[in-house]
Amino acid sequence: MFCTHCGVSLGDPEPNFCPTCGQRSRTGASYARPAQRRLERAIGARKIGGVCAGFANYLNVDVTLIRLLALIGLIMSAGTGAIAYLIAMMVIPQEPQTSAAVVQA
Repeated sequence: MFCTHCGVSLGDPEPNFCPTCGQRSRTGASYARPAQRRLERAIGARKIGGVCAGFANYLNVDVTLIRLLALIGLIMSAGTGAIAYLIAMMVIPQEPQTSAAVVQA
């Protein structure tokens, strides 16, 4: 098989892309793009505004660790952490409600 773009021989097990020019060689091959993660304030796991739970979901870590780091930042920064939390609560969008969350509310 030959590449339709540059004419280079692709070999017996046809690759998905041409090794020379990078053009797709198989017409039936489709590649799904991974879903892009978004930073959103969590609804179900929130204590105050959902900022720490949103960061924990985004970073894929335990929410307790994020809350502990936020508490340490709040104590050590002499009020700057509280202002940063309030700004984050206003700026970060809230995650959309699912139909199950609407039924429970």
